[in-house]
Amino acid sequence: MTQPPENAESTAPSPPTGFLAEVKDAVTTRAALLVLGVLVLQLAFVTSYIGAFHLPKPHEIPIAVAAPAAPVAERSAQQLGALPGDPLDPHVVKDGAEARAQVENREVDGALVIDPAGRTDLLLVASGAGASLSQALEEVVGRAEQAQGRTVRVTDVAPAAKGDSRGLSSFYLVIGWCVGGYLCAAILAISAGARPANPHRAVIRLGALLGYALAAGLLGAVIAGPVLDALPGSIWGLWGLGTLVVFAVGAITLAFQGLAGVIGIGLAILVIVVLGNPSAGGAYPYPLLPPFWSTIGPALPPGAGTYAARSITYFGGNGAGGPMLVLSAWAVVGAAVTLACATTRRRPR
Repeated sequence: MTQPPENAESTAPSPPTGFLAEVKDAVTTRAALLVLGVLVLQLAFVTSYIGAFHLPKPHEIPIAVAAPAAPVAERSAQQLGALPGDPLDPHVVKDGAEARAQVENREVDGALVIDPAGRTDLLLVASGAGASLSQALEEVVGRAEQAQGRTVRVTDVAPAAKGDSRGLSSFYLVIGWCVGGYLCAAILAISAGARPANPHRAVIRLGALLGYALAAGLLGAVIAGPVLDALPGSIWGLWGLGTLVVFAVGAITLAFQGLAGVIGIGLAILVIVVLGNPSAGGAYPYPLLPPFWSTIGPALPPGAGTYAARSITYFGGNGAGGPMLVLSAWAVVGAAVTLACATTRRRPR
C-alpha cells in the first residue's frame, strides 16, 4: 500500500480557535435569543407588578344605599356618586335587608344604611372579599359622612377568619395551584420533547395532568382548611375549584408548548404570572387596581380562581359561577388546542 507523504497537508479545515469561537460554542444563537426572551419576561414582570400595586386607589366600588324614605336614599346616593375621582358606584335599594343581602350575594362590595332619625348611619362591609377593599370603603364613606356632619358604624357581614391575614389566604392558595399547574405541564412536555408527538401521547399527558390536579386540589384545600385553619369554607368546594384551576393552567401550558415548543413555557409564565398574578385581586381587589389590571384580572385563571375561592370560603359560593365558567373555558380551550397540535403535527421521519 502506498502511504501518504508525512508532510502532506490535510485538506480538512481546522476548527476556528480564539475567544469568539469559544463564545459561539458556549452560547448558541438559539440560546442567546432565549436569554433575550427571559430578559424581556423579567422586565415585563417588574413593570406589571409595580404598575398594578404602586398606587392603589378606589374607583367605582359598587355600594348599595338604603333609607326608610326613598328620596333620602336617592339624595345620599347622588352625593356619594359625585365624590371626586369616582371612588364609589352607588345605587339605591329598598331597605337595609336588601342591602345586606346584596353584600352577602357579592352583588356589591358594601352598603350604607341611612338613619334619618339620628346622626349615625350603618356601613356594611365584607373583609372576606379583601381587607384593603373594606378599609377603602370605610375611609371613603367615613369622609363623606363626616362632611355631612354624620358618623358611621361599621359592621362586617363576612369577616375574614383569624388565620386568614387580610383575606389573602385564598389568593395564595390559588397562586400555589397555578404554579403547580404550569410546572406539571412543563415537566410532562419537556421530559420527552417540547411538542406532543401524537394524539395518544397528548391524551396521556392530559390524563396525567388531571390526576395531578385532583391530588393538588384536595391537598391544597386540606392544608388551607383543617391543617392551617386559614380558610373556613367547604373542603369539597375548594377541592373542586383547585382541581379546575390546576387543570386549566396546565392545559393552557400544554397548548402553548404545542404551538410554540419550549417557548410556550415562557408564554404560560407571561399569562399566568406576569399578567395574571398582579391582576388577580389578591392584595388589592379589582376596584383598587388601575384600569388595565382590573379589566384583565377576571378573565385570567389567577383572578377567576381567587374570586371563586373567596366566594366559596366566605359567601356560601355566591358569585362563584362566573369565575368557574372562566376557568372551565381555559381548561376546554387548552385541552382542545393541545389535542389539535398533536393531531396536525407531522411525525418526524
